[in-house]
Amino acid sequence: MKPQKDREAREFAPEPKSKTAAKEPFIPTMRELVRAYQAFTSYSDAHVRALGLTPPQFDIISTLGNTPGITFNKLAEKTLITKGTLTGIIDRLEQKGLVRREVPADDRRSFVARLTSEGERVFEETFPLHINYLKQRFEKLDRHELKQIQAALEKLRNLF
Repeated sequence: MKPQKDREAREFAPEPKSKTAAKEPFIPTMRELVRAYQAFTSYSDAHVRALGLTPPQFDIISTLGNTPGITFNKLAEKTLITKGTLTGIIDRLEQKGLVRREVPADDRRSFVARLTSEGERVFEETFPLHINYLKQRFEKLDRHELKQIQAALEKLRNLF
């Protein structure tokens, strides 16, 4: 092991059995975070599927909407899709006639994904519907509550 890895392994080594993980004060927060994420994705994904798309397909179409196209690298950064999965999803969207890939003249080593006219139509139809669907839940919170939740989530993300 490298010295840095040794230090990290010792730093994060399990505590003695006398102090069990169940007693850690962050565990309930961690569980609630996971439960909130699971509830959100269940609610959101069911609606996206009812619109005739998979959640990753919707993520790509929503990200490409109102853009002239995005490189695969940027698309992977902007979506919740890993680079390894992105190509297969783009392939399926191409087969549906919703996306096309192009090789930019200035960088022949990369690809740009663009919505086709049919892809634009799907974006214009599904994106507002889904935003309104999510709004039904989020509008139960006032602006102050939304800002508090956002700040707490940003703080938590920055810890990692």
